[in-house]
Amino acid sequence: MAVALLPNADRALARPHRRALFAAAALLALVVVGAVTLLDLQPPSPRAAGAPADTFSAERAFTHVSAVGARTHVAGSAANDQVRDHITGTLRGLGLDTSVQDTVGLEAGHISGGEGGSAFARVRNVVALLPGAAPTGRVFLVAHYDSVQTGPGGNDDGAGVATILEVARALAAGPRPRNDVVLVLTDAEEACLCGAAAFAGSHPLAAGGGVVLNLEARGSTGPVIMFETSRRNAALVGVYGRAAPHPVGTSFAVEVYRLLPNDTDFTAFLDKGFIGLNSAYIDGSATYHTPLDTPAAMNRASLQHHGDNALGLAREFAATDLSGLDADGDATYFPVPGALVRYPGWLTWPLAALALAAVAALAWLARRRGRTTWPRVAGGFGLALIPLAAGPVAAQLLWAAITAARPGYAAVLDPYRPLWFRLAVIALAAAVLTIWYALLRRRLDPGSLAIGGLGWLAVIGAALAAVTPGGAYLATLPCLAGALAGLAALAFPRAAVPLLTLGSTVAVLILVPTVALLFPALGMATGGAAALFAILLGLAALPVLDLLWPEAGGQLGMPAARARRRAMYPPLAATLAALVLAGVGLRVDRFDTAHPIPTHLMYALDAGTGQARWLSEERTVQDWTARYVSSTATVDGDFPALGTDPLRAGPAQAAALAPPALEVLSSTTAGTERTLRLRLRPQRPARMVALHVDAATATVVSARVASQPAAVGREGERWSFGLVFHAPPPEGVELDLVLRQRAGPVSFRVMDGSDGLESLPDFVPRPPGTGVAGTHTSDLVAVATTVTL
Repeated sequence: MAVALLPNADRALARPHRRALFAAAALLALVVVGAVTLLDLQPPSPRAAGAPADTFSAERAFTHVSAVGARTHVAGSAANDQVRDHITGTLRGLGLDTSVQDTVGLEAGHISGGEGGSAFARVRNVVALLPGAAPTGRVFLVAHYDSVQTGPGGNDDGAGVATILEVARALAAGPRPRNDVVLVLTDAEEACLCGAAAFAGSHPLAAGGGVVLNLEARGSTGPVIMFETSRRNAALVGVYGRAAPHPVGTSFAVEVYRLLPNDTDFTAFLDKGFIGLNSAYIDGSATYHTPLDTPAAMNRASLQHHGDNALGLAREFAATDLSGLDADGDATYFPVPGALVRYPGWLTWPLAALALAAVAALAWLARRRGRTTWPRVAGGFGLALIPLAAGPVAAQLLWAAITAARPGYAAVLDPYRPLWFRLAVIALAAAVLTIWYALLRRRLDPGSLAIGGLGWLAVIGAALAAVTPGGAYLATLPCLAGALAGLAALAFPRAAVPLLTLGSTVAVLILVPTVALLFPALGMATGGAAALFAILLGLAALPVLDLLWPEAGGQLGMPAARARRRAMYPPLAATLAALVLAGVGLRVDRFDTAHPIPTHLMYALDAGTGQARWLSEERTVQDWTARYVSSTATVDGDFPALGTDPLRAGPAQAAALAPPALEVLSSTTAGTERTLRLRLRPQRPARMVALHVDAATATVVSARVASQPAAVGREGERWSFGLVFHAPPPEGVELDLVLRQRAGPVSFRVMDGSDGLESLPDFVPRPPGTGVAGTHTSDLVAVATTVTL
């Protein structure tokens, strides 16, 4: 379009040296804008311990990270008690009214008591209040202090806890806020979100709701992304945009997260009608939930980013009239260097329609000027679908090839050092686009291909407006900018290159951060998503990229054969870059002692029959795991708490481990219904206990667990009731069941779970370079039996 849509009188770009000069200047401008955009996403430098008292210091906060992440501290453990003591001591030392909510929490959003069962936990939430002078509501700063059983939680969520403690120090040292500020350090988030659910559902300070700022980490580095909001977020996003010193967040991320089954403590608050924002840093996810999630692994710049934003937001919300924050609709927003662009969500469809109209106007004007024809425009539109489909497919095939060369990657969301692989995907997307363009630009023409590419941006923008409105800007705005730039270039041909470069700049500002943030968000296994948006960026920038090739009609003094060879230089360079970058990634990112290959293994013992099995969730069985498992099995009949998915399995030697005890405290019968009061008590150190009622022997009418109502199973399910109770007290868990008993005794399947395989017979420790997968069942020891009553 830089040439083909311009009048024949302007042939300046047909001169090779002039064309090269324009290409260098335009591409340099786009590269500089892209670099500035990426640099702006980087977290700020950490402040030293001697920073002013009213600011956040990552070095001061890191002392709390060291205390929280010193060792694994799963809910209910003695190590978790020590972490809680550190938190309460710190908050009380600041003069804050601090208490511990000791109660039983029910998993947020549970839907059924069958199969795995409703999840409960004994939780001990730490709650501190900084009272406001004239409150219009409450602001809640939330993070969880428990860890998974497979790692010490230095980042997840030592980062959130340390951020809140340092923010609390800064707030307590300043003037009294207008609104109440409540600090909530929740328990049992990793198990079932039960701490947050218990606070939001029953704590007096939660009555009436408020604004929640939830702080998380899913990795060890990268910018802190505000990735989730409550519904009708326009006013909240407005506060975020003006109060967060380093705002990184997109309405597209919010839309995507709403479609995913993922949950954090924020979910429990949303279920109870709270509003707010959820933030986390997510890069470096190879350490997530693993023994490598230590304080030493943390990027303190990411901690500083968490703290700067949390402190700025806490102060702003603490000073704001909170009664008007539940706005009518969602906002569309995205980061640009130094700011957060935002506009009302109701503009989504008008902008999408305007983009479609602008592309149509560009096609009409180009045809009227004799630069293209309707058949060529239609051809350009149809052919532009090729790179849109081929780019993501090529990225997925590249990762499949890399995983085939290094099977251990199948077990991780991202490699330990993913940068080279991410660059390889971008280079591969560029190769796909440039090969397509080089083969078609002379057969069709650059202008028709550019218009066709913008046409697809307009169509995708309209589709996103219908499905995920907050993500429509990703295609709509680059399309609108490119189409308007094309119209201006036709009107002012001598300024065509700067005008088209300006239009492409909008695409760079919007899509470069999207590609950069998609990689850590979705991982290399779905690198095709980032490749798709890289292709969209390339289509939006086609008029500028066209300057890399000889003029479409042939340059003066350049034979056609030579022009054809030169046309293949960009795609060859991009293809070579993709191969080299992938090769460098394989060489640089190797599994070793410091970066072990993750493996998953469980031990399941049926204490009633004396049969034991090794189980694994690995889809691609690693070398170490292969010594234990060699077949596939489902275990939901014997171990319903482990789910219904097929597992890798192998025989194991039975260990002398006692199953949990089920004691009858009372039993009464009234008509066809029998009421049982039971106690489920572990007989060995266990982090969870489970109970399921066989639907073939009884139908459970109602149930209460530790005085809390519990869901019962649906008709036709294998189990008519199920519960999983995390962090059970030593005396056990009491439950009340009302059931309709069939002929014969009622059959209960009881199970408990502990951590650590080292003391089991026939267990061979992992060799150096082999690690533990970051799942909630890694190294689980499950012991079950059947009890009939």
